[in-house]
Amino acid sequence: MIERIRVIGSGRVGSALAARLRERGVAVDGGEPDLVLLCVPDAAIAETARGIAPGPWVAHVSGATPLAALDPHARRFSVHPLMTFTRTGGPDRLRAAQLDGAWAAVTGETEEALAAARWLARTLGLRPFELADGKRTLYHAGAVFASNYLVTLERAAARLVEAAGAPREALVPLMERTIEGGFELTGPIARGDWGTVEAHRAAIREARPELEELYETLAEATVMLR
Repeated sequence: MIERIRVIGSGRVGSALAARLRERGVAVDGGEPDLVLLCVPDAAIAETARGIAPGPWVAHVSGATPLAALDPHARRFSVHPLMTFTRTGGPDRLRAAQLDGAWAAVTGETEEALAAARWLARTLGLRPFELADGKRTLYHAGAVFASNYLVTLERAAARLVEAAGAPREALVPLMERTIEGGFELTGPIARGDWGTVEAHRAAIREARPELEELYETLAEATVMLR
């Protein structure tokens, strides 16, 4: 049974996880741990793992890093919170609240490891789903599309509406409603209004030419995926 956890790393993810564990009554740091949880950059996981004495469970929270990075530890697993974390300061509860409503990919090589991973995910308030170790990079690419590239899209859209004299803040309710509406496709491509699409390209070419290729690529992808 896991009763004491040592969290290595106090960045965005590490501070949020440590705060949630304390909320749930788990002893964090101090004493001999049952689990060492690595919340460090992906490139530092292997070196950090090698510096941990064998014995406790060792786990990381990376989305793309394979379990082999935790060598030489045999008692190992991964829990990746499928959530974006910001630099929230202030009370621990604000950092921990970033976990609310999130899912988590859990990976383990044995049933015991998977059970430990699910326990940690649920203790953190996450909804666990099993992810094969060999599929981690593909899964993480999907997560990047959903989060990082959403930021890119907002910034591209903001450049266009601001060039037209409109406030970028006006885009936020539109984006939120698109998510709340189950990502139902609307707009000119959904209607087959190719005249409007071509007019968009011409207007972008004149005002923000650096975004024309991105618009065209996204339009083609939208047609393919609709």
